[in-house]
Formats: sequence, structure tokens, C-alpha cells
Amino acid sequence: MAEKVKIKIENLSKAWGSVKAIDNISMDIEDGSFLTLLGPSGCGKTTTLRAIAGLEEPTGGKIFIDGKLVYSKKDEIVVEPVKRNIGLIFQSYALWPHMTVIDNISFGLQMKKLPREDIKKRVTGILKDVHLDALGERFPNELSGGQQQRVAIARMLITKPGIFLMDEPLSNLDAKLRMGMRSEVKRLHQESGATTVYVTHDQEEAMTMSTHICVMKDGIIRQMDTPEMLYRKPADLFVADFISNPKMNFFSAAVLREDGKTFISFAGFKIKIDPAVAGDRKEVKVAVRPEDFILDQGGVDFKVITQLPTGPAQILNLERDDSIATMVSPDYIRVKPGEKIKIAIKDGVYNLFDTVTEKRIY
Repeated sequence: MAEKVKIKIENLSKAWGSVKAIDNISMDIEDGSFLTLLGPSGCGKTTTLRAIAGLEEPTGGKIFIDGKLVYSKKDEIVVEPVKRNIGLIFQSYALWPHMTVIDNISFGLQMKKLPREDIKKRVTGILKDVHLDALGERFPNELSGGQQQRVAIARMLITKPGIFLMDEPLSNLDAKLRMGMRSEVKRLHQESGATTVYVTHDQEEAMTMSTHICVMKDGIIRQMDTPEMLYRKPADLFVADFISNPKMNFFSAAVLREDGKTFISFAGFKIKIDPAVAGDRKEVKVAVRPEDFILDQGGVDFKVITQLPTGPAQILNLERDDSIATMVSPDYIRVKPGEKIKIAIKDGVYNLFDTVTEKRIY
């Protein structure tokens, strides 16, 4: 096993009766990376994280941590969670209500019977790291949601685990606080160097925090890649649709062959493409990000249905015959509903998908 691989999963499965929560998945998680398991409810992301932690026993496959086999159904190996060098944070912070912040954070070290002075020194340091050094004597009910979250993070960090496992830890926070905590979690990950596996259904959260994202659906990995590649080169229509806000535009396009040249035609657009890309297909699915539409006097007419100013940008819902489109413009376009604008697509930024397999055409 390569030295850079911190966690290795081979052909892992988990089923409850005939229901497959995770279905024969494999992945390598590199040392020091921040991997987010992303997908809709029921996709298997939490089950995967709990299997890595040892809280859920799979029905097949293997899990390696630091090159050591910690789970194998075939070999009857099940290493208990406490011996896997992991730190856990869940949606519920699970703080002891009768203990102060200091006591909550130091509890794990006290159980290990470390010297009192060592515990005090490490707690003082970690409180500064999470910006809670003035709140050490408070109880959990005297803290805000964000402060409680930081106590939970500090409690995990202080034991210096090699792996952070986080299951939707920010979902209980309001939108503004959640944004701030994303930066905090990312900062702590970068400073600690620990490998992090993070579970969320929020694609924006995944995109802003991760070095890599694993998109799952129905217990299967649909694509595992960097945020940029997931956004610009989605592997299939599900990933393209899921990693998009506002939603990706999808069009059915006819493949035209004229005078030795190949074009795709959709919604008034006619774009020349490489014949090898189209192959013998008569139709493809075209996906265009809303921000990849631009105003162009030589473009295609679309009627404006609604305008949604967001402050830094403007979202326009457009229509042309039976085609609808969403456009995001960084500039405020002064136009009334019902009026028409001319738009074009930035060169080479669209993706083509096979209409049968729904896979991206490379």
C-alpha cells in the first residue's frame, strides 16, 4: 500500500436484509486530505463513515488505516474504534451538561490518566486554537451553537488523532454561523494535518471545504474527484445535476452532419464539435452552467421570465419555445419580464452526455 494512503477501503458493503446501504465501494483516502462524502439522504455516506470508525460492522470488504487491516469480513478481523486512532464529531455535539468547557475538553485525557500539569497545558493551548480561551469555566448551556461546536472540535483535537471523522457537524447551525464554522474547520484541518472524512448533503459546504469529494447515490460511488473536476467535468448526469446551485441547464441536442462537419443543435444554438466525440450518436444531452451563458448581440433570443438579484449577481430565468434556461450574470441586466435578450455560451465550457448511459462523453 502506498505510504500516502491513510485509509483504504476495498469492496466494502453493508446491507440490512435486501437493502444495500453501501454496495461494493472502494476508495483510497490520502494522508492529510479532506475528503467529503456527499449525496442525498440514504446514499450511504454516513454508513461509510461509521464503518471507517468501527461503529458499524459491514457485511463484506476490507478497511485499512495506516496500512493496518482494521476490518475484514473474510479474515474475521474487527478492530474496536478506540484502537483506530480516530476522532469523531457528530451532528449532536454530545457535551456533558454538568461539566465546564475545560472539563469537557480534558475528559479524554483524564481517562488516559495523563499528569495534571500536562492536561492543563494542552487544554490551555487548544482553547486558544479554537478561540475559546475566555470561556473555559462556562457550561454548555451558557454557550452559543457555534461555541458548543468548537468545544466538540477541541475535545477531538486534544487527543491528537490521525483521522477526523465528522458527520454533518454544522447542520444545527444557522446559515451565517455555518459559513464561519466552515472556515474554522478548514483552518483546524490545515494546521493539524490530520486526514479528515466529512459527511454532508450540502454541496456548497463540500465544494468550499474539501480537497476531494466522493459523490454517492444508492450506496454507489458516482464520482470521486477534486471539487474543480466535479464542477467542470462531472462524470454523469446525476453528478452534474447534484453539484449545481443554481441548477445546471440540460438540453436535448440533435447531432447534425453537414459537409463533412459535425454540429449539435439545441434551443436555437448550433455548435461545431469534433466528429469523434459524437461518434454515431444521433442525439446527446448538453449541460451548461448558468454562469456560462453570456450576453451577445450575435447570440440566440431568449425571453426573460423572472429576475432574481442576489447582490453580487443576478439570476435570470429564460425561455425560448419549449426550452427553459437559467443564467447567472455578474452584471445587473436592466430588462423587464417578457422582453428578450440575446445570449451565447462561453467557448468549450459545456459538457456532453450519452442519452442512454447518462455518462459524460470524453
